[in-house]
Amino acid sequence: MALTATAETTVKRPQVRSEYELFTTRLDLAPRAVTALAEVLSDEEQQRASRLVVHGERARFIVARARLRQLLGARLGVSPGSVDFSYGARGKPALAARFADSGLRFNVARSEDIAVYAFALDREIGVDVEAVRELPDADEIAARCFSLRENEAYLALSARDRPLGFFNCWTRKEAFVKAVGEGLSHPLEGFEVSLAPGEPATILRVGGCAGEHCGWQMQSFSPAPGFVAAIVIEAR
Repeated sequence: MALTATAETTVKRPQVRSEYELFTTRLDLAPRAVTALAEVLSDEEQQRASRLVVHGERARFIVARARLRQLLGARLGVSPGSVDFSYGARGKPALAARFADSGLRFNVARSEDIAVYAFALDREIGVDVEAVRELPDADEIAARCFSLRENEAYLALSARDRPLGFFNCWTRKEAFVKAVGEGLSHPLEGFEVSLAPGEPATILRVGGCAGEHCGWQMQSFSPAPGFVAAIVIEAR
């Protein structure tokens, strides 16, 4: 499965892949650029942006949402402002019913000033990204949210490798639950992924089903220095 990620501050249509497309962009744009991008947002999105009071979060939301509209509009052949969305029972975003014939699926993830977009045709897809950092409560989160085998693999890592191992596991699990459309309502201990740095990203188990037969495929990648991300896509 080919994997490409493009770091841009202006939207360009990446090369179309038979499996999926990935696009990475930075969100830390100049105020003038943010103001221009806000014009393509819907009234509801602009209201959401106005309610964000954390420093920088409003601008990051505007840029991320406008980029999504631009990327979708380019693939649908419509203006960014005319893209409409619907949402699943657990909040997973999708295109509105009038775009159903396109078969286009997408997912978005943000961390700090990085946003990652994933696109596929007629296949569900999920993506997640995180800045790799030390968390004071990482061991407690792993014990609570990882499966027994994942937690054992995590604890077996050296202290130097644990932050990357933790976020390898977290992004892979998050990408999976986003792909299946259940978000964090899906029991995180009910499926297992690989996490050791340097090892391939793999779904090891989903319920009682071995990963190679679970109907999903996974890859991990680094969209920018200091970040790790994962993508999960429905198998053909």
